[in-house]
Amino acid sequence: MDIDALKTFLEVNRTRHFGQAANNLYVSQSTVSARIKMLEDQIGMPLFVRQRNNIKLTDAGHRLIRYAENIVTNWVRARQEIGIAEGDHIPLVVGAATSLWDSILQDWIQFLYQTRPGLILHAEVHSPDVLLRRTQERSIDMAFVFDDPQSGDLECVEAAHVPLIMVSSTPNLSAVDAMKKDYILVDWGTSFANAHARYFPDAPIPSMRVMLARLARDIILSRGGTAYITEPMVSRYIDAGQLYRVKDAPAIDRVVYALYHHNHNQLDLIKHACQYFVPEKADSRKVVTQI
Repeated sequence: MDIDALKTFLEVNRTRHFGQAANNLYVSQSTVSARIKMLEDQIGMPLFVRQRNNIKLTDAGHRLIRYAENIVTNWVRARQEIGIAEGDHIPLVVGAATSLWDSILQDWIQFLYQTRPGLILHAEVHSPDVLLRRTQERSIDMAFVFDDPQSGDLECVEAAHVPLIMVSSTPNLSAVDAMKKDYILVDWGTSFANAHARYFPDAPIPSMRVMLARLARDIILSRGGTAYITEPMVSRYIDAGQLYRVKDAPAIDRVVYALYHHNHNQLDLIKHACQYFVPEKADSRKVVTQI
């Protein structure tokens, strides 16, 4: 099977546009069409429903997505690791939500590079379900998530506690008043959603829901509003008087877990990476990164 055809299939699915996929892949639109046609001939089924200004995956296309992602990812990793094996380099693929890269993982990366000079890190951003699936399939070496997946294939290590606080662009607001207008609900995982519903059972519908805490923070800074954001991401803005803590809103503590497959072929490196988070070391390092 042609790897370029699979890459093209994934790009067309991402853009839902043959012309845009061609631009992104630096090929002609006819090449994109030919690759998709070849892939459909090999599969024996159409992969896209082509309608005017609307391209959708067929059922077969939906089923192919995860396999195409794995094949392309593993091929890229194979090429990289074969080349890396010629030197003293160590590859590590780590996946996490954007908000975790922003809040807790940058100092951890510095630790890894200081203690493993030959490390070549591949940092990826995915949704929780993709992180879980790809860690189970071992196309990601480590993943950081908010909720323990309770998977028998995966080791789950408690990595950090992230304090979430409600901040607003307006001073001296109560939590009830802060949530009445321009409240942005950030998706911090299932446990946060449950705690939020418990603390604010009568909360009005938020004006916006986002998965990126950085986006919520930047919107609040530019046009006003309120949201729950990690303390390190807003502390300097609080100190500068640009944001204000909503003092009667409870802090919601989130636990971050590091996941890896218990049969992974790089267990020594992964366990070393997890040492950063052991209690006696982590106490002095907890969530100090500011973005």
